[in-house]
Amino acid sequence: MKWYFKVIAMVALAASIVSCKKNDMKYADAEVSAVENLYAPADGKAVKLLSSSSAALYFEWESALVADGGAAQYEVVFDKSGGDFSKPLYTVTSDNNGNSNGANISHKILNQVATKAGINPGESGDVIWSVYAIRGMKRVLSKAKKVLNIKTLEGFAEIPDELFITGEATEGGTDVAASLPFKLVGNGEYEIFTKLEAGKKYIFTDRKSAEGRIFYSEDQTKIKEGETGSNSIAKTAVYRIRIDFNVAAVTYTEIKNVGVYFSPSGAVVLDLPYQGKGIWSATGIINFKQESWGRDQRYKFQMETVKAGKAETLQLGTQNGTDSPPNSSSAPSYYFVRILPNLSQWDDKWKFADAVDGHPTKIAMILQGDKDYTHTVVPN
Repeated sequence: MKWYFKVIAMVALAASIVSCKKNDMKYADAEVSAVENLYAPADGKAVKLLSSSSAALYFEWESALVADGGAAQYEVVFDKSGGDFSKPLYTVTSDNNGNSNGANISHKILNQVATKAGINPGESGDVIWSVYAIRGMKRVLSKAKKVLNIKTLEGFAEIPDELFITGEATEGGTDVAASLPFKLVGNGEYEIFTKLEAGKKYIFTDRKSAEGRIFYSEDQTKIKEGETGSNSIAKTAVYRIRIDFNVAAVTYTEIKNVGVYFSPSGAVVLDLPYQGKGIWSATGIINFKQESWGRDQRYKFQMETVKAGKAETLQLGTQNGTDSPPNSSSAPSYYFVRILPNLSQWDDKWKFADAVDGHPTKIAMILQGDKDYTHTVVPN
């Protein structure tokens, strides 16, 4: 008889499922009223944003009414001054997972709102805000709205954890997957050495995908964020581009020449033409200088640049001080490169291996964002 009870149980379960489906078809979300009053912040309130992670502004409004006596949920919406919230700049769920009629909104989020509204870093501008009351699938926008005046941060509240350059002006072209990486050189500071084509567009982005944030500069001084912005350069050249998101600043330095600086001569003895994607290289003969104590083989690199119309000479030397030539067991870090704070003839130099003396040697300097700045010396 066990089979009989199993059949009865299955029939009962099926009936229950059918009954539930019929009830579900009759279900409808309860009506919810629009929020009548927005309490805080006051209309026209001016707020100066702070970079502290704990800085926030409290928003509060009157509770909505729900026909079945239940509770509504809420979202705060922001739009440009004069907007109608049909395409809001930003939406924030209220506190307590949307169940509170208040929201503590961080200055970091308000800075993003202001950026989307076109307010430049360090400047003030107006946005408007209102509240949606929500019950299930029903969403009702309040007829009330208030103005909030925001003075944005000088820099970015949300600094990207990676940065790339892409576009028709760049060496990687328009394929964002082939974009070239910047190097993180400090807290919120990035740089890249790369060639740009004049009159063509390019952008900075935090992802190798179409979903990345877009950064650009209209004056090659201040960095902005926006989905439709782009950069262009007036002169085709190799540049060192530095971006500091802490102060929303960008600088361009044109790299005119790079060469091997031979300390005994106090001069560049081999020019290194740019090969692309942060690499300069050439093959040449370096003759060591005979001294009374032996042959002098000390060297570093020198770079001729133009920044803001002013010529400047930079030197690049050892990252880890050394007074010995390399050998087969030398660590890769022996060749690591850094831009030196001062010019000198003898400081922060390397020594060529003996095999370089008088023989054709390929020398390359590699300044790429996804690896340590370094150089190679390969005698033929």
